[in-house]
Amino acid sequence: MWVRSEYAGELAVLLTWLSAFIPWNVSFASASGASVVFVRFPLVQVRYVFGIALARSVAVADPLSAIAFQEGQPIELAYQVWAAGAAVFVVALAVSVLYYRDEAWAESWPVDPVRLLGGLLLGTGLVFAGATSLLLSRGFGGLPIPIGVVFLCLFGGVLLTAERTE
Repeated sequence: MWVRSEYAGELAVLLTWLSAFIPWNVSFASASGASVVFVRFPLVQVRYVFGIALARSVAVADPLSAIAFQEGQPIELAYQVWAAGAAVFVVALAVSVLYYRDEAWAESWPVDPVRLLGGLLLGTGLVFAGATSLLLSRGFGGLPIPIGVVFLCLFGGVLLTAERTE
């Protein structure tokens, strides 16, 4: 599409690494005088609590710890789906590091590494979209905004449609 073939590899690595720093979901919830903001990145969740003096104001959790925290709650499934998306994203990160470290070797793979990263980013975005819809349908007491879902799907689409010379 609009990505020149000679820069597609660098763009694939850059977009994959950039995706690690874009939250796939930002949520705000308020109840009983307390407010909570969840910022969910592909591999970590940051929870800010306001209005409760005894609560830890900031908590950081990986997907597995977040699942354990939500165990038995209706939104536990959404967190499990997030963990599945995080696993797909870890694969994308690993591929991008291999591609960055040895481009010639990665270019010799039977699958184009740019298209592989595009598919992994798109897949991650779709899984995170599913997790967002589960948050909405399972009674999460706030509004989840899927910021990074849009970017992951867009980045994946750009990489999947990049012109590649054989």
